[in-house]
Amino acid sequence: MGVVVLLLVGLISASQGAVDIPAGTVFKMMIASIPIFDISENWPNSWDVILWRVRLPRVVLAGIVGGALSISGAAYQALFRNPLASPSLIGATSGAGLGATVVLVSGMPVYFYGISILPAVAFLGAVLAVLLAYFIALREGRISLTILILAGVAISFGTSALTSLFMIKSDPDLRPVLSWLLGGFGTAQWKYCYIVAPYIFFSLTILLFFSRIMNVLQFEEDHVRHLGVNLERTKLILIASSTLCTAAAVSFTGPIAFVGLISPHVVRLIWGNDYRVLVPLSVLLGASFLILADLVARTAFSPSELPVGVVTALCGVPFFLYLLRQRHRIKLK
Repeated sequence: MGVVVLLLVGLISASQGAVDIPAGTVFKMMIASIPIFDISENWPNSWDVILWRVRLPRVVLAGIVGGALSISGAAYQALFRNPLASPSLIGATSGAGLGATVVLVSGMPVYFYGISILPAVAFLGAVLAVLLAYFIALREGRISLTILILAGVAISFGTSALTSLFMIKSDPDLRPVLSWLLGGFGTAQWKYCYIVAPYIFFSLTILLFFSRIMNVLQFEEDHVRHLGVNLERTKLILIASSTLCTAAAVSFTGPIAFVGLISPHVVRLIWGNDYRVLVPLSVLLGASFLILADLVARTAFSPSELPVGVVTALCGVPFFLYLLRQRHRIKLK
């Protein structure tokens, strides 16, 4: 069912824009691209260009990023035993933002032999930020999750402050930086999907494999160890996989808030806390949500385009406040 919803959302999003293409025609165009089907092409050639070079790369990249952020959020929530955890908790997104800002405002060439270095530096910034938090939390071969969170929050504040400092000292035209920091898919291309997909697939495979152990992690650490789980190795694998997934996702699109928080929690509210179900459904829901958010971002004020991070924040902030309110009521009872 989730796959069907995702396909329908993608089909609708691919059909809408400055030039509307009927959803039925979009479906025919996609089927016609498969060699075994013989379908007469009774649509303008310009529609082929719009669909295959503009719309579909954007839809596919939004789906990949949405699924990646959602599964990272689910893994962090399992690891920290907190449904309010998100991929930005231990510094990955802020580290990526600092890396991208350095490239955009320092005057260094954005392209090297025709290849943009921005995603690579953003990816490196995300990984280094999490590595710093990890080594701060590592004591005698064990990772303190409490210290990891505190270190991540401190590093997030530090990298955000450095990002602001670079912006203040840079050229007055901050639109490229702000556009990247708010997230978006305006520059989406097929090659970005090809680059990001292997990282996401690798992380997704590992996190799906560990979904049963994520259920065990909800017990106290001593209990988990008595059940035969190598807790420290599990923590390392979940942190590394989630960070890799998050870093790859935000390196091309910029930080996109609340996707990793909303999707796993909606799944949890509807289908329960079993991570064997929660993890795969979070991927499908996150992909669908971000595709719809991007559709709103590019059509709500057409021909102008909103950063998709603004749309997800407008959805996420009320939902986050609702979650806080519900948790407060539960504690009062």
